[in-house]
Amino acid sequence: MECAVEGIIETQHVEALEILLQGLCGVPKERFRIHELCLKSGPNLGSVSSEVRLLCDLEQPVPTWTVRHVGGAMRGAGAEQISVAVRTMIESKTSKNVLRFFYALGYKLDHELLKVGFSFHFQKGAHLKVSVTSVNKMPRLHAVDEAMPVTPGIQLVEVTAPAAADNYSEVVAAVSSFSEYLAPLLHLSKPGVSVGVVPTAAAAAASLMADRGGKTL
Repeated sequence: MECAVEGIIETQHVEALEILLQGLCGVPKERFRIHELCLKSGPNLGSVSSEVRLLCDLEQPVPTWTVRHVGGAMRGAGAEQISVAVRTMIESKTSKNVLRFFYALGYKLDHELLKVGFSFHFQKGAHLKVSVTSVNKMPRLHAVDEAMPVTPGIQLVEVTAPAAADNYSEVVAAVSSFSEYLAPLLHLSKPGVSVGVVPTAAAAAASLMADRGGKTL
């Protein structure tokens, strides 16, 4: 399982967000450049369609592959009362032959994206990961070098943390608590429930940039 929230921020404020995250996390950022392929099962694999994502990390000297499946989020009265999605998630490293394997199973390529950005991994009540991503689409099959932003001037921010059935409440609390630190710059909510850019972002970003400028003098 994992707990997750997401939001959006204007690209012009990403540097300020990075300054804030560096101070909060206390660890170096990690850059990523991931070619993501979304595959969906064909009708021969059952009446309920299945979706998997293959992630090729192009930032590595030798590209590495990961297969990831995100299931449905927890439902019910308890789930409605929290601002964090709790969902099933399975992820595993795999070989470069994984795309051919899923094609052989009957899966079809639905769409592909190039995700470029940076992330922080750190411990703060749970093992949190914060990623800031420029999401890009490709004009033709596998044309990574020709990728263009899906939403120019906007980047995706995600906070996720692994969880289990016996500790997800504590993980939800940790994700919620950390999200509050980012509130002046962006609003984080359950995936798919974005409220857009927050009106306080410009002022908060200017303050962070000014603080950094004062410290470097």
